Amino acid sequence: MKLRMLATTFGAAALLGGCTSMDGGTAPKAPEPLKPVDTAQFYTGRWYEIARTPMNITKGCVAGTTDFHKADDGRLMDRDACRTDTPEGKEKMFAGPIDLLNPGRNSKFRINYKIVGGLLTYPVTFWVYDHGDDYSWFMVTDPSFKNLGYFTRNPRPPQAEIDRFTARAKAIGFTGEIEYPTQFAPGEGQPGS
Repeated sequence: MKLRMLATTFGAAALLGGCTSMDGGTAPKAPEPLKPVDTAQFYTGRWYEIARTPMNITKGCVAGTTDFHKADDGRLMDRDACRTDTPEGKEKMFAGPIDLLNPGRNSKFRINYKIVGGLLTYPVTFWVYDHGDDYSWFMVTDPSFKNLGYFTRNPRPPQAEIDRFTARAKAIGFTGEIEYPTQFAPGEGQPGS
């Protein structure tokens, strides 16, 4: 039993090792977020991952989602999930409470992911670089500007929208790789799904 727990601990640490740069640690290199975030509109409901920087933790992941909600105690919570290889594949999931790092603007936040059955916390910082005025999309980065993601409320945005995101990422100076793992199961995002 102890050996299994130790193996699980090292496995989770290795899996999250691909995210180590997500927390920055040095002076930020990312552009500052463009506008404040309305917590009631942004930190609620489901967001669909349309594009991202490849990382160890997301290797083989498709159908990525982020769900925000409030816990019974009023604290903001995050649940990130994806499916392995296909939309019907095994779910990979990480979750934890959210700390807003710039209250009032609410565009910088840290998720304290609970790993190894909740025994350990792995903090990761995100900046919401920009979002739609109608909160239908957002672009997120880390302070080091090594990772970038694009999320929408629609699991199947038009290709023109994805192309605009890609052009915008390049225009703000992002030079990293971007992948588009947007395979979602039929009916995903439809009422009742």
